[in-house]
Amino acid sequence: MNKRLTKNERLHSQKLIKELFDKGSSFFLYPFKVMLLESNFEDSETNQVLFSVSKKKVNKAVHRNLIKRRIKEAYRLNKQILSPLSDKKKIIGLIYVSSEIATFQFIQNKLRRILATINES
Repeated sequence: MNKRLTKNERLHSQKLIKELFDKGSSFFLYPFKVMLLESNFEDSETNQVLFSVSKKKVNKAVHRNLIKRRIKEAYRLNKQILSPLSDKKKIIGLIYVSSEIATFQFIQNKLRRILATINES
């Protein structure tokens, strides 16, 4: 299993980000708000994910970057939970809404639960 988090797995397209926030469904699992959209594009070969930490909640850039690194690493290690056999690829937005700096273990446990929930839907 490829454990890398390549560039095409991260969501960069402004068009897709806008579509995710406009048409996507969402659910909340503290400390994350999760946006989800099934991709209709044939060119997307993998699930794409967006990582976001609010500047309003976490003021210092070093702390925001630390949280984003922890979220990315937890996703990278656990992305195999999402079904690779599905023909419809998912666009996922992971928005960190807590003002506290969570530990890696806490983030990883929550992310596992989020990915299992997404896989069931």
